[in-house]
Amino acid sequence: MANVAAFRYSLVCLAAILVVVWVTTQSFKKTMATYLIGVLGIAGVLLPDWAYFDRDFSRWTSPVTAQERASHIALRSGSTRFRIYPLRTAIYTTVYGLALYKWWIFVSS
Repeated sequence: MANVAAFRYSLVCLAAILVVVWVTTQSFKKTMATYLIGVLGIAGVLLPDWAYFDRDFSRWTSPVTAQERASHIALRSGSTRFRIYPLRTAIYTTVYGLALYKWWIFVSS
């Protein structure tokens, strides 16, 4: 992972959320469900091979070439990490929205 500080910050935030869930629910099962959702969320946002996913959706079925990877590294210096693609945003919103909804229902019951 290129940005270890973001990963560490995410894990510290997750630990704080786990403490809050434990204190409010006193349930090991709900705390572990929160941990699992949190770790999967962190992995889904911070760990993917962005040179692969930072292409048009129609090209996700083909591997990244050496030239694409080199151009991705050159473009990444000084630019923001995320580019807004409508399909990627819709997929992320759907998957993470459903996961957070299911987690909220589980924890609040």
